[in-house]
Amino acid sequence: MFNAARFSVISLAVLLACCGGGGGSAGNQTGGAIVTQPPTQLRGVPIGGATLVPAAIGNGAMANTVEPGVMKKLMDGTIPLGSSMTGTPTCAVTAYTLKYHTVDSVAADTDASTAIIVPSGTDAACQGSRPVMLYAHGTSPRKTTDMSNLSATEARLVAAMFAAQGYIVVAPNYAGYAGSSLAYHPYLDADQQSNDMIDALRAARSVFGSIGASASSKLVVSGYSQGGFVALATQRAMQTRYAGEFSVAAAAPMSGPYALLQFGDAIYGGAPTVGSSGFLPMLINAGQRAGANIYASLDDIYEAKYAPGIDTLLPGTQGLGDLVAAGKLPNDVLFAQDSLPQASGYASYFGFDHLMKTSYRNGYLADLKANPCNTNSVAPLGCTPTQPLRKWLLRNDLRTYTPTVPLLLCGGNEDPVVPFANTDATNDYFRAHAMASGLLTVLDVDDSALLGPYRTTRAEFAAAKQVLRLSTLSSTGSAAAANKAVSDAYHAGLVAPFCMREVRNFFDSAPGR
Repeated sequence: MFNAARFSVISLAVLLACCGGGGGSAGNQTGGAIVTQPPTQLRGVPIGGATLVPAAIGNGAMANTVEPGVMKKLMDGTIPLGSSMTGTPTCAVTAYTLKYHTVDSVAADTDASTAIIVPSGTDAACQGSRPVMLYAHGTSPRKTTDMSNLSATEARLVAAMFAAQGYIVVAPNYAGYAGSSLAYHPYLDADQQSNDMIDALRAARSVFGSIGASASSKLVVSGYSQGGFVALATQRAMQTRYAGEFSVAAAAPMSGPYALLQFGDAIYGGAPTVGSSGFLPMLINAGQRAGANIYASLDDIYEAKYAPGIDTLLPGTQGLGDLVAAGKLPNDVLFAQDSLPQASGYASYFGFDHLMKTSYRNGYLADLKANPCNTNSVAPLGCTPTQPLRKWLLRNDLRTYTPTVPLLLCGGNEDPVVPFANTDATNDYFRAHAMASGLLTVLDVDDSALLGPYRTTRAEFAAAKQVLRLSTLSSTGSAAAANKAVSDAYHAGLVAPFCMREVRNFFDSAPGR
């Protein structure tokens, strides 16, 4: 049974990642030789070889390879339904890390690293040519985040859900993380992040033979939260720019902010989300690094208490709670107490100790009124905003093409971090553009309808929420605390494993291309 006391969350840092200073270095090296080629020739070139990363398996023990029985124990009690959620592990898994060349926000050469998680074992599902899943992770405030570290919740869940069932997993850490020399992270920069993912896959393919990874032609793409956005951006890039190089069998983004302009307009329109006081500075910094000229000075946007150094906070060495405690970020109070409009139910995001200057918000709202977007599903981006942040959001909104591969969009309709409206709007856009019949599937795990598909998953999700709520109520005696526990765990801890399980089923049934 699911033990709520041990309930773990993938990334309650939510939608946060980015920041810093500097750019790519001209002195990057490969194999000890100075590299002078232009960035376009370096992209996807490994820097050195793949390095094995031992995994913590409990009680201080480390293992080069995590055996199926050990993985089962690691999963049981840490996620809803434990290994009955992930499935009993079939394969042993071994994690490697690989550094590679990619490009930064202005297409200059930089480096990043990727995890490669390889299945092995005597079962037929673990041998021979295996499908490859390219996975984009959720956001983290810490620069040390590394998907090859299987003691981390998200990395371990992905390993158990996919690699332990026979998938070769390539999970990039993104530029700016895990030893990357890039001093910032291009957060939700669709072009850069899709380039980064593609370069990671190129580099991984070049070392598969040396680490015992035998890949089939079947390639699937997925990711969660920030990674959901990155996964869809990557599938778009593979379809529209690299069709001759990549053939994606299926894609399954989860809980991502795909409709980025609509998302931003809703936040500034009076309905902020959990994590937005960290998410927005990260996004703004990414745009500034990419040349979007979002501000002339940080003081144009942020209150004096928070402006100094806000562009270098994340990713960093501290979590969000630490940053709030140190007075470097407010606790999700985004706008001034008297700043209008304020949507009903969002009062906690307005207060005296707030992040954004009212003058900046007013400028955003004036542009929103003068240049409305999202007026219909056919052409939601058929607008011409002039405010720099809105222009950047429009540039990175993913409602610009029609997928030609099987696509599953999964999430939950009560998500306080990435509203399900992102999924609804993207679904509406794809359907308005006549996405081929049968290719598009949308799963809301929090849909309470008694009939319809995914009934078992939806019922189990409802039960998992209730178990957590009742367990918290029993231990605290507070209904408010019980509701908060569900809200806090909803995005990363509750929705993620249920969506991942259905994504794996979706990928299992997708034919190779």
